[in-house]
Amino acid sequence: MNLKMGKRLAKFIFKLLLWFVTLSVLWVLLYKHAPVPYTGLMALRSFEGGSGHVTKHEWVPIEEISEEIKLAVICAEDQRFMLHNGFDYEAIEKAYKDNKDGKKLRGGSTISQQTAKNVFLWPQRSWLRKGLETYFTVLIETFWSKERILEVYLNSIEMGEGVYGVEAAAQHWFNTSARDLSKHEAAAIAAILPNPRSFKASPRTSYIENRKKWVLRQMNNFGNLNLAEK
Repeated sequence: MNLKMGKRLAKFIFKLLLWFVTLSVLWVLLYKHAPVPYTGLMALRSFEGGSGHVTKHEWVPIEEISEEIKLAVICAEDQRFMLHNGFDYEAIEKAYKDNKDGKKLRGGSTISQQTAKNVFLWPQRSWLRKGLETYFTVLIETFWSKERILEVYLNSIEMGEGVYGVEAAAQHWFNTSARDLSKHEAAAIAAILPNPRSFKASPRTSYIENRKKWVLRQMNNFGNLNLAEK
């Protein structure tokens, strides 16, 4: 490759990166206020399920979501959500140590990281996806409030087979609305989040019932959740 071709290639790569950064920032800014109607995960599950797959999803603003489910998912998934900048380094270090010691594999992903992955990326693990997840996590932590991150998370996360978001989950599991979820119902939904396609919030197995009781204890110990502070 001669010097002229090298300069052209470098210029092309620079423009490509510039376009990527510009478009990704605009995408994140769009979702700072607009509802997220559909995600890559929903599309993938629909493709995997074929013509018989049904996607249940209904966006609701955070004001119409029970305080109990907000607290339940934070207690179950990311208790340092209000304190970190998108990355819980203590959880990452512990996950690395546990995995290295041969214990049950676990992740250290925060609610912010899960939101970045759910909304902007795809579920399969790879170094490329993890790198992009880190990039989008930084963007949403920069441009969104913690309240907005939680709102998008609660409206996009998988909460059952073909069930996405807390409104669809409330209707599917307990025939109620996100606004009216009780403390015990919220804890039951939060208890299935590690594997929502296999676990059921109702009727519950003894394993999920024990997880639900653990979530309830965490909720009782957590104290008040004040999203307006961030």
